[in-house]
Amino acid sequence: MIKKAVIPAAGYGTRSLPITKVIPKEMFPICGKPAIHYVVEEAVASGIEEILIVISRTKNLIMDYFDHSLELEAFLERVNKTHLLKKTKVPNVHIQYVRQSHAKGLGDAISLAKPFTGDEAFAVLLPDDIFLGTPALSELMEVHEKHHSNVIAVKEVAAEHLKDYGVIKGRLTVDGVYDISDIVEKPVSNPPSNLAVTGRYIFTSSIYRKLNDLHPGTGGEIQLTDAIRDVLGSEKCLARISSGERFDIGKEEEYIKLIQSINQA
Repeated sequence: MIKKAVIPAAGYGTRSLPITKVIPKEMFPICGKPAIHYVVEEAVASGIEEILIVISRTKNLIMDYFDHSLELEAFLERVNKTHLLKKTKVPNVHIQYVRQSHAKGLGDAISLAKPFTGDEAFAVLLPDDIFLGTPALSELMEVHEKHHSNVIAVKEVAAEHLKDYGVIKGRLTVDGVYDISDIVEKPVSNPPSNLAVTGRYIFTSSIYRKLNDLHPGTGGEIQLTDAIRDVLGSEKCLARISSGERFDIGKEEEYIKLIQSINQA
């Protein structure tokens, strides 16, 4: 069973400027709770017991949110508003933090988790992606428990949007999952399929060796996609189409649609 998860939350959030100059995109409000709260809830619902959140020095709001606010709790009790105490509760899970001192990419952020996960397989949840319905991570766990391999969540995406995602090439197996043979980061032309990576992963510890051996790729960053491609040479990597509805909060129209969907539920 996968018990540890990593949430990389150190990026600048450039897609959502200028608001991300002062508010981390992980803290964007969604019906009274920040986006990262939903991601942590998904991890807990999937059986995760320990979480490492990778932050930068400008993301202290995330640490503050998941901490107890003793002053607020005392105030609510003093003014007889104890019924609001339940709104201050955060998911019951052990959370640790590590700082990414330089913005060297998603792959670099994940590499910082090695002391936390050790030689165990672990989950990665990107906080840009929020799923409604069946937790995407729990679906990956089912595949991992059966095959003991790396697993990636994917969704079918319209051709004109594939340039914004990592896109896999794979063979559909009798188990209903895809055996990945290649993965391309943000293909400008000729994408290998219409299956885009959607921010949920399970990795074995071998991903760290691949990350450590990488040279900077697109944008001068350590790209996770490059490490996954290297893994394919020695290990099986599977993909599962997520059944839940996925929203990318870095896109304003999807952020608004997510709020509307929750309010209508």
